[in-house]
Amino acid sequence: MDEYLLIESQGPWGGPGADRFVADAVRLRESGHPVSLFLVENGVTAALTGGAPVLDELLELGGQLWVDAFSLDHRALGPDRLLPGAQLVDMDRVAAKLLEPGVRGVWH
Repeated sequence: MDEYLLIESQGPWGGPGADRFVADAVRLRESGHPVSLFLVENGVTAALTGGAPVLDELLELGGQLWVDAFSLDHRALGPDRLLPGAQLVDMDRVAAKLLEPGVRGVWH
């Protein structure tokens, strides 16, 4: 079964496309696929407590929520404001995941 790394760069205000993309991560996880959702650039704001309720669902289903440490720091947001279960990561971890066999990367 394929594993997915979905990368979202838009915040919750980015329009319905961003919401649908995050919902796709939930549907993939519901289908049994391993899923990591990486939030980068303005997308990191979705991982703030109360930012995007669908992320709670992803975490409850066992999906991984990765937040770009550089993007969070660049926006003067502290890691203490993140949803429980969100993980701060750097690009090295993202690049390593993309190079793993069977991982499909999708960027929005």
